Amino acid sequence: MLINCVAYENGAKLADIPVEDISEYITRPGCFVWVALSDATTEELAEMQREFGLHPLAVEDAQHGHQRPKVEEYGDSLFVVMHLVEPSPEGEHCTNVGEVDVFVGSNYVLSVRNRSKQGFLGVRERCEREPELLRNGAGFVLYALMDAVVDRYFPVIDALEVELEAIEQQIFGQGGVARDKIKQLYDLKRRSMILKRAVAPLLEAASKLHGGRVPQICMSSQEYFRDVGDHLGRINGSIDAMRDTIGTAVQVNLSMVTIEESEVTKRLASWASIFAVCTAYAGIWGMNFENMPELKFRYGYAVALGLIAGTCGYLYYRFKRAGWL
Repeated sequence: MLINCVAYENGAKLADIPVEDISEYITRPGCFVWVALSDATTEELAEMQREFGLHPLAVEDAQHGHQRPKVEEYGDSLFVVMHLVEPSPEGEHCTNVGEVDVFVGSNYVLSVRNRSKQGFLGVRERCEREPELLRNGAGFVLYALMDAVVDRYFPVIDALEVELEAIEQQIFGQGGVARDKIKQLYDLKRRSMILKRAVAPLLEAASKLHGGRVPQICMSSQEYFRDVGDHLGRINGSIDAMRDTIGTAVQVNLSMVTIEESEVTKRLASWASIFAVCTAYAGIWGMNFENMPELKFRYGYAVALGLIAGTCGYLYYRFKRAGWL
């Protein structure tokens, strides 16, 4: 579906134009065309390929989708793939992964958004508010799109970190089931891996756009792409730190479970020892042999009960003092 098709000249918006007029505007000096598509059909991509002269391999990748984040050069044009990570409407702990494919030439920008409800109208408005930067052409538009995608990663990583902190507090708290905490931690790790697969390849790809041999399209916007790379580096570092923390939290949770089970085992062993004394005394005096001297003792029953109670009380005191009860 076509979102918009706008022509710009010297950093200023000329007009919204029909698709069939694209080839006319991109031949004008100082003019470039910015087209945005959402969930584009094969026919729409084929039409854009004819208008812009897109490389067939790049178009094929955009058609198939589910590409790894990357930056590829095709002659004097670029093909950029970025993942859009956002909360899923299916539930709080679900993550939706969309994709935006960007075709960039010296006189055009074509963005194709797939499987995502969040558009880039704000990016277009931002660029139009900065005509002095928009004069840099398609390279600045590519930066603005990349910057918008990367900025959307920050709320995701912040939400994951807040959730991890809450789980850590539960581990040392009194409520909750150990199995539930392990499940939450692994779910958190799964979602962090989704973000990792979006950030790490894009960090590597973005390094091609600043420093060293930079594509001509991006030459005038190198410092902006460097800023995007810094943001990606921060997010990547946060993800790695969070994954390490999750692994530690899993081990701590298992250790806490083991400690709790050990405490229960000590209590059971203590009470078993106390009742074993009662059983032993009762077993001895319950044999009823004819020549047992204790059977004829007048105060034998009281003494036996006193001995049992005293021994059990002493054992209870020692176990209590040792922290087993």
